Amino acid sequence: MTTGRCVVVVMAKAPVPGFAKTRLIPALGAEGAAALAQWLLDRTMAAALAASAAGLGPVELCGAPDMSHPAFDAWADRPGVVCAPQGAGDLGERMARVFERWRHDAPGVLLIGTDAPRLGADVLLAAAEALQAHDAVFVPACDGGYALVGLRRPAPQLFTGMRWSTADVM
Repeated sequence: MTTGRCVVVVMAKAPVPGFAKTRLIPALGAEGAAALAQWLLDRTMAAALAASAAGLGPVELCGAPDMSHPAFDAWADRPGVVCAPQGAGDLGERMARVFERWRHDAPGVLLIGTDAPRLGADVLLAAAEALQAHDAVFVPACDGGYALVGLRRPAPQLFTGMRWSTADVM
């Protein structure tokens, strides 16, 4: 059982040219997109660890395609960080697995990606606080999706039949 109120799970793609931030390659080039992915990963993990230090549970770095990239290794050795591969399946299947994995070990799970660099420790702490009184909490994104989903227990129906990366996700 975690000692904090929630675990924070950061889902990230390895910052590999041609794999991460592919929609930005026309503007940034493959190397530039990978560099941005690295910066976003570092920013997100720092925010998650700051929230953990302020009273939340551990931080899980959930990587794709696996956990073998040096960018993930750099975070794996930090106290309070656990690592897990995202595994196979579409985004919804991978997200649903996160909540299922932590169902017995945390009173709540906050799941974030790396695409919201303004999502700081203060937002994570507020989301954890809201999750104490509600079954679910979301931080909507401007593109019609969400930057954070928090659940007190698994709800796989939230992640099935969804057309991801569209304005209809939220």
